[in-house]
Amino acid sequence: VYTVIFEAETRTGRAFDLLLIAAILISVTVVVLSSVASVAERYGTWLTALEWFFTILFTIEYFARLACLQHPVRYAKSFFGIID
Repeated sequence: VYTVIFEAETRTGRAFDLLLIAAILISVTVVVLSSVASVAERYGTWLTALEWFFTILFTIEYFARLACLQHPVRYAKSFFGIID
């Protein structure tokens, strides 16, 4: 799991990074579309469901990162900009 998530030099790692970038771009698109009144009125339920899907997906990805590290607390602190 570590190799896939943290090493973009591998084929699988590169694929993971590309899928993650695509998910981020789609997520941003969903949020932007949600802010357009006419779109939100028509597709609001779907857009809300997609927002939750991406929130859960990114949460799983973050916890997978933490799970495969020897020092997950150190990574979490650096992720949030907490300095000891």
